[in-house]
Amino acid sequence: MPIWNPWHGCHKISQGCKHCYVFREDAAFGTDISTNVVRKTASFNLPIRRDRKKNWKFPAGTEFGLCFTSDLLIEEADEWREDIWDIIRQRQDCSFYFFTKRIDRLAQCLPEDWGDGYDHVAIGCTVENQDRADYRMPIFLSLPIKHRLVIVAPMIEQIDLSSYLNPELIEEVSVGGESGKYARPLDFDWVLNLRQQCINAGMPFNFHQTGSYLIKDGRQFYIPREHQHSQARKAKVDYR
Repeated sequence: MPIWNPWHGCHKISQGCKHCYVFREDAAFGTDISTNVVRKTASFNLPIRRDRKKNWKFPAGTEFGLCFTSDLLIEEADEWREDIWDIIRQRQDCSFYFFTKRIDRLAQCLPEDWGDGYDHVAIGCTVENQDRADYRMPIFLSLPIKHRLVIVAPMIEQIDLSSYLNPELIEEVSVGGESGKYARPLDFDWVLNLRQQCINAGMPFNFHQTGSYLIKDGRQFYIPREHQHSQARKAKVDYR
């Protein structure tokens, strides 16, 4: 899946942002993250680029991950966002996916022709703890969206989503731990508990990443970054 980052940079708004990989990677490259600068990137028009024969560089059917080093709904990008919606409209032969911690800004950031949602756009609402779940989920479920996903990442405590898990509105719940040297550990019992909530609701469930520190059977294990996705798959707890 190609990643389309039309802008880069963010600022922290909740506990899930504490050890965000965007800030960690910027620091590793010597970028001053204290200013929280959000800037356009050279990839701004990525999906509509053409090759020498005037064909799309990314063919029909391409799935784009959008704004993985920022947030599509961040305030600093308000002046650029309509251009992004225009690009998305031009590529209705592709699909687009983004997740956000700013779901409370979605209504004011949608294009005029959004209606009940674009068929080729999926939106993931990120919740990291019970407080943010109880704040964001009612907003998320009230908005006109064709394809909804719940992203519980980084999961930093046990979360009860049972009152929100409507399979007619949500297509999947995906869970992941936090990565990095200072990551907060993920308790595998939290994962299993949320999985059972999804099973009870008839909701697809995906365990996509262990995080750096996984607690299982009373022991804490360190999982190197390159193995965090594969170790989650090996747990074989996904539900369809």
